[in-house]
Amino acid sequence: MKISVDIDCTPEEARAFLGLPDVAPLQKAVMDDVQKRVMDNLSAMDPETLLTTWIPAGMQGFEQMQKMFWSQMTAGTKSKD
Repeated sequence: MKISVDIDCTPEEARAFLGLPDVAPLQKAVMDDVQKRVMDNLSAMDPETLLTTWIPAGMQGFEQMQKMFWSQMTAGTKSKD
């Protein structure tokens, strides 16, 4: 024997019927906090700030790579003398 029951209710009504907590206020508070953090951090995404943040590290890495190449090249020429 097979019995099926169709219940037509909203999610809020189902949560209330099953005794589950209403998490809508908590979800709204969390989403408001996330939105505030995203908006605050958008100021760090302007091109000038990105360049000043990335270029020094990139240039330092490039200079280190150049020094490594030059030291390898000069080491090769010194050993042939």
